[in-house]
Amino acid sequence: MGSLADFTENDRVPADEMPELERWVLHRLAELDEKVREGYAKYDFQGVFQAVFTFATVDLSAFYFDIRKDALYCDGDTLRRRSARTVLDILFHRLTKWLAPMLTFTMEEVWLERFTGEDSSVHLEDFTETPPAWRDDALAAKWAEVRKVRRVVTGALEVERTAKVIGASLEAAPTVYVSDDTAKVLETVSFDDLCITSGITVSTDAAPDGAFRLDDVADVAVVFARADGEKCQRCWKILPDVGSHAHAGVCGRCNDALG
Repeated sequence: MGSLADFTENDRVPADEMPELERWVLHRLAELDEKVREGYAKYDFQGVFQAVFTFATVDLSAFYFDIRKDALYCDGDTLRRRSARTVLDILFHRLTKWLAPMLTFTMEEVWLERFTGEDSSVHLEDFTETPPAWRDDALAAKWAEVRKVRRVVTGALEVERTAKVIGASLEAAPTVYVSDDTAKVLETVSFDDLCITSGITVSTDAAPDGAFRLDDVADVAVVFARADGEKCQRCWKILPDVGSHAHAGVCGRCNDALG
């Protein structure tokens, strides 16, 4: 997928051209930047570490990275992939610099792995200033709603995985029952990609009896269904068009990426 070793400022996608998911990450970085600076000003090292650690585990590892690994590995030279690489570059600079005062040697090792040279050191770097435009509270509110619905979907899929009905979420194409307002929000995102499923149907009908729900998200219900089609040998999505392209055994997106 290409490393960040040769990634430069000229390769970055401007924030206002990025997909919403990347702009949401930038919003979270803007929020976190305030906490980090305030924490260090108060010598609250534990508070800074906890804020960065929670961001890395909850927002990045369990959400953003989990979703975007597909685009990084399987997209061609798309805006989505270039935007994801831009965000990874930004995250590298932010996290190494934020953590350097506490994880002194570890962050130095990380920094020198990418930026070699006798005069290179993360401890000679200043915290990067955050553009005010990264802060987008309206976008954050929208994605809070998206993540709420996604949590119900992943909960429903986990039940099927535990029961050995499926081995991976890409084997699923569930139906999600939501309100009219929530459906309008989901129409503006690639919700199947966000849920890491091969397909998804959003319905505003009344959910059938037995649909999966979470107690704290009463207005969302999910009915499991298997994805139809064959498994793409490149991205592993199960899609009806697999096998109908110039390259054998792949879907349309992967066929285009292969050229």
